[in-house]
Amino acid sequence: MNLNAGLPDDFNPSSFDVIVVGAGYAGAVCARRLAEACGSKVCILERRGHVAGNAYDYRDEAGVLVHKYGPHIFHTADERAFQFLSRFTDWTEYQHKVLADVHGTLMPVPFNHTSLKLAFGEERGERLFQKLVATFGMDKKVPIMELREKNDPDLSEVADYVYENVFLHYTMKQWGKTPDQIDPSVMGRVPVFVGDDDRYFPLAPNQGMPADGYTAMFERMLDHDLIKVYVGVDARDLLSTADGVVNVCGRPFGGEVIYTGPLDELYGFDLGALPYRTLDMVFETLDMDQFQPVGTVNYTVSENFTRITEFKHLTGQVLPGKTSIMREYSRSYIPGVGETPYYIINEPENLELYRRYRDRTSGLVNFHVVGRLAEYRYYDMDGVTASALELSDEIISNH
Repeated sequence: MNLNAGLPDDFNPSSFDVIVVGAGYAGAVCARRLAEACGSKVCILERRGHVAGNAYDYRDEAGVLVHKYGPHIFHTADERAFQFLSRFTDWTEYQHKVLADVHGTLMPVPFNHTSLKLAFGEERGERLFQKLVATFGMDKKVPIMELREKNDPDLSEVADYVYENVFLHYTMKQWGKTPDQIDPSVMGRVPVFVGDDDRYFPLAPNQGMPADGYTAMFERMLDHDLIKVYVGVDARDLLSTADGVVNVCGRPFGGEVIYTGPLDELYGFDLGALPYRTLDMVFETLDMDQFQPVGTVNYTVSENFTRITEFKHLTGQVLPGKTSIMREYSRSYIPGVGETPYYIINEPENLELYRRYRDRTSGLVNFHVVGRLAEYRYYDMDGVTASALELSDEIISNH
């Protein structure tokens, strides 16, 4: 991979056909496809000191492979996205499982047959499960709103338990809301799984972890003679748009620009900052083989953090006597100070603000926005890969 720290003094944008802002999924997928399909010379500008975006992983001081920006578990039903990424990695089999710590008892999430018996006792939990099976059928995901609509006291009790102990307090921590601020329609979609499958993504046919890690997958994706990557470079210092023209280093740029960063930052927040939630992540290495029974434990009714991740479960790494965990603390994002925006706040006024920023780019025929930040939407890894594949299809077809 042609990786460079900073820009050279003689950097010349016009020597490239494509400039990509960001070396995460959106930028890397587009860069690789345009280099291969069009023979385009591609320049990637990445603000951070590494590629792979939020999927970046590395070995900590204990030798544990950890995810710097929080756990990334690949799962998809999108065959095209899976096949594209599979060109650059083999996969380690991994089926993600999540437990909720409810007053010290660990129970599967989504709430299922096992969870019922842990919450209500063996006998009553089994009776409630059989009523769920009789009402909805086996192996079904049922929103708790549907349980309440049956006007059955037993089913309503299950719905109330899940709402109070699995959803409500966790959501308050995650989104910084009080109970009256939580949208009832969102609450009603919280599922109960009528069955024994305790996988978190039971419907995803392709699940796993890159065998050598995410960073290695990105390094292979960007290892192409026509791609140059410059890290530690803030594109906002080089890029501007005015009068229907994209300028790079103060001059009009005639090639394609693919922008994957926040649009409000590009325009200096002059219409206001788009709100996000961010995470404070606290890593800790412990002198033991294993800290918890699964990769993720959600603390749904206690603690001021939302969850603990233990990375060796995710990666399958064997490292006796050492394990690394990470606690996540959710809070409001502060724009313009170098924090990482993780989750958009999907409310009408925020989407309208985003639309106003997006409208500014509508007349720029060679300026393309793609990715979680640039599109102000939540994406899983397969979703942002698919979006980048679609954008690159469009550019390739017009080449």
